[in-house]
Amino acid sequence: MPVAFKAESLQPTGAFKIRGAWHRLTAVDADTRRSGVVAFSSGNHAQGVAWAAWKLNMPAIIVMPADAPKVKLEATLALGAEIVRYDRVTESREEIAAQLASARGATLVPSFDDPWVIEGQGSAGVEAAGQMRDAKLPAPTRVVVPCGGGGLAAGIALALSDASVTVVEPEGWDDMGRSLELGRIVPVGESAPDTACDALQTKLVSALTFDVLARRGAVGIAVSEAEIRHAQRWAAAKLRIVLEPGGAVGLAALLAGKVEVQPGLLVILSGGNADPEAYAAVLGDRP
Repeated sequence: MPVAFKAESLQPTGAFKIRGAWHRLTAVDADTRRSGVVAFSSGNHAQGVAWAAWKLNMPAIIVMPADAPKVKLEATLALGAEIVRYDRVTESREEIAAQLASARGATLVPSFDDPWVIEGQGSAGVEAAGQMRDAKLPAPTRVVVPCGGGGLAAGIALALSDASVTVVEPEGWDDMGRSLELGRIVPVGESAPDTACDALQTKLVSALTFDVLARRGAVGIAVSEAEIRHAQRWAAAKLRIVLEPGGAVGLAALLAGKVEVQPGLLVILSGGNADPEAYAAVLGDRP
């Protein structure tokens, strides 16, 4: 039975985040654009905002964690953005970004807690449905989506209202899945394990994304680090594409048998900005 894979890793900035960033920034009027944009991200949203700002000739400031992957940091700088570093453990990226935006009169663009961003991310679902139709595949009946803050999942849930949605997160960072199960938002635990999924390390989802997914009856799945590495290797060998850890979690759930294959199954491969050294270790089957 065929499974459809939506390779957002092939976007110009290597991840789906470019969709929401472009949708949000193009909605900013010409006069306001002169004051620029501020965003916070470990890398993929950073690159999406930096790319959109570059295209629209807007100054961009990105608040990035001190331990952000080098490949994502360098790519963001190459797009002309100014970067402000912060410590994930002791500092709040939201507070830093809000202060910068206020001081400069810039537009603040959250990575997921924004209606425009969510709507933009949902275009991935609209596009995938059209591509599945063109390929003579069944319409999407179930979409498996990597989840950090839930912007992509919420956007797709709104765009593909006839499909069920399954969000996938790394073990110990599955706060959206647990929140959906409990019916209320719960944070990531204080003793959350290390994960290679830097793009999915959101400690608390937003009421906006949670509400959309809860209303749509979305469910969550958690995958292990070993399952994620296996998915990265499988994608390289079978699909001939590079996936970063966070971009591979949906595929990991499928390969681990945690998602049942059915007609109209759509799996989102959300990003491919893998750290070269870490990716080489994964392909070499090293922890």
